Amino acid sequence: MAALERAVVATTMSTPAWRLIIDGPVPGAMNMALDRAVLGLHALGLAPPTLRLYRWEVPTASLGRFQAVEQVDLEACARRGFDVVRRPTGGRGVLHDDELTYSIVAGVASGVPRGVAASYRHLSAALAEAYALLGVSAQVTARSRGEKGAGACYLHATQADLSLGAAKLSGSAQVWKDDAVLQHGCFVISRDVDAEAEVFRLDDGRRSALEGTTATLSGALGVSPSLEEIAEAVADAVERVLGVTLERGAFTAEERGLAESLLEAHVLQTASRGA
Repeated sequence: MAALERAVVATTMSTPAWRLIIDGPVPGAMNMALDRAVLGLHALGLAPPTLRLYRWEVPTASLGRFQAVEQVDLEACARRGFDVVRRPTGGRGVLHDDELTYSIVAGVASGVPRGVAASYRHLSAALAEAYALLGVSAQVTARSRGEKGAGACYLHATQADLSLGAAKLSGSAQVWKDDAVLQHGCFVISRDVDAEAEVFRLDDGRRSALEGTTATLSGALGVSPSLEEIAEAVADAVERVLGVTLERGAFTAEERGLAESLLEAHVLQTASRGA
């Protein structure tokens, strides 16, 4: 039985139970606030380990926690109807559009090893398995490459990322709170290179690099997998590789309330009201 079917009801199996949340399109800042709320409450022992799969209400540029806002063209985002948000995690800018985004909140008590490098390896093994289930031979990036100072995340690949050959396929970012970690990233179906280049102020050379050194699911497979197919693969892979059982769940009132209180901290610009 597939993971999404098993997760509809609670299981009596002895493997550790994680919560699975599957969201429809959500405003970008709320996506970030919800991820952060789950992390904060999990660190306090008030929320379970959680795999969340979600989408974005409108195309959204997310900036890393410490990234300068000058690296994104706010006027271009407003003109295109894109939101701009601040992630709680590090890294560079990502344009979220035709993708399924995942977040994992877990911790040392859930088997995640301490330390950034070790925890990335641990969780990325499940992501690589998800790609394999979709028919894509993704590998953890062997060594860092690309332009580290570029505003766009996908111009630089690290050992926290997955690659298809020499092309960056998927990027992830983390933040730790005590013994708990939030890691999120995306399964990109297709990429609008022109939009991404404009949003992150890329010159012609960087635009060409973005187009030539990145990969997508549709490009790798020759067809676009459905969101449901991607979600199924991710859920199955997390169960197989991390040795957990997923139970379908929802946010608690406490998580939603905390997310509401954190919301404004993640808003940089909304398409409806500008900066």
